This record gives sequence, structure tokens and C-alpha cells, in this order.
Amino acid sequence: MEDEAFEQIVSVFNWLVSWAAAGAMMFGGVIPYIPQYRDIRRTQNAEGFSAYVCLVLLVANILRILFRFGRYFETLLLWQSIIMIATMLAMLNLCTNVRVSAELSTKRRAFLASDIKDEEFRIPKRLFLDFDWSYFWSWSRFLDYVQCVAAFTLTAAYVTYVLLDSAVFVETLGFLAVFSEAMLGTPQLYCNYQNKSTEGMSIKMVLMWTSGDTFKTGYFLLTQAPVQFWTCGMLQVLVDFAILFQVYYYSLYPQKPVSHNASHTSSAKAL
Repeated sequence: MEDEAFEQIVSVFNWLVSWAAAGAMMFGGVIPYIPQYRDIRRTQNAEGFSAYVCLVLLVANILRILFRFGRYFETLLLWQSIIMIATMLAMLNLCTNVRVSAELSTKRRAFLASDIKDEEFRIPKRLFLDFDWSYFWSWSRFLDYVQCVAAFTLTAAYVTYVLLDSAVFVETLGFLAVFSEAMLGTPQLYCNYQNKSTEGMSIKMVLMWTSGDTFKTGYFLLTQAPVQFWTCGMLQVLVDFAILFQVYYYSLYPQKPVSHNASHTSSAKAL
């Protein structure tokens, strides 16, 4: 009887651990962006956060979803990608609204724009793509980001449909998906390097990146996920540590003079 009771306890414990691990995998990637989202919303300043982080994660998770059509992986990871895409769109919406409200220029930049409007029906007569790469991913409307993501998704889905029977293409697609995600921190790393400061970046976000990526890489290794997943996971952890080193270095050796007003802002943003 005691052995049966012990086995039941162990079974329940394993069930709880598996559900906790599943929940951590699905929503753990979203949690790091909560403090950054709150900081941006509170300070109405998005300069310290690189919107290219959102671009990298959108591309990575769209490619991961398409990869599943060629090589099956856990449904848990599929839901993780869907939740992350929704989160990145929410971050982009906030950053765009904050940036546009702070801009002094009245010029609006768009991904899909019109130059002539019908006065009677108020619809564009001619549409064109804004291929000015200097303003790529710096548009003035959230709708333009949605249009760009939709265009990329449709194009990638069509190419995947055509080449789905090619094993080389499927494996390459999987590698691009996880490699893009592994490069998640590089836009923030470069943004910090350009600013010579980590001001405006949520340190909590980076710490959560590091812990989450470490857990995720271990999960990939234990579940024997495709090799692309855990190798790129290790690379992602290295990038996280590089950003944390920037936090340490720029706090110890400030490269950028901070004004009196900025000091109040940074103190409000810190952790």
C-alpha cells in the first residue's frame, strides 16, 4: 500500500512538473517583455528599446510555424510561436504610438502608401511600396507593420508550399527559424553600442531573456529536439550574456553624458 501511495505521489508530482514546464515554455518567452512594455508606457519613451527585436522574433516564429509543415515538432512549441507573434505585435503597436506622438516632424512614413486620392470615394487610385530602406521598420502607423508581416508570411508560405518536398529546404527553413531567434538580442546589443548606454532598456527584460533561454536550451536537449533548436539556443544565451556585460561596462565606464532631466528618467526606468 505504501509503495502504491508513493507511486501515486510521484506520478502526480511528475504531472505537475510537466504542466509547469509546458506553461513556462508557452508563456515564459512573453514575460520578459512585460517590464519593458510597462516602462515604455509609463515614460512614453521607446528610444531605449530596439523595435528590430520585434522584427527578429516575428520572422523567427513565422518561419518556425512553416517549418512544422515539413518536420513535425511539439504542439507546445507551435503555441509558443503564436503567443510570441501576438506579443511582438502588441509591443510594436505601443512603440509606434509613443514614437509618433513624440516626433516633431509631420511627415508620415508608410510601407504601403498612396499618392493620389479620389475626392468622391476617398480611396487611393494608385498604391506603391515605400522602398526607402533608411526608414524600413520605422513607419508611422501600426497598420504598416501588419502589412509588412502579412506580405512576408504570404511569400514565405508560398515558397514553403512549393518546396515542401525538398528535405534540404525544410532543414534550411528550420535552421533559419531558430537562427533568427538566436539573433534576437543582437539588435538590442547594437542599439546599446550605438547609444553607448543601456539607458531605457529594461535590465529585468534581459535577465529574464537569459534565464528563459537557458531553460529553453536545456528543454531542447532533454526532449531531443532537432539539432537546430539547441545549438542556436546556446548561441542565444551567449548574446544575452554579452548584453549583460554591456550593462556592467556602461555603468562602470559611462560613455555618454547624462543630463539632469535624463537622470530622473533613468532612475524611473531602472529595474
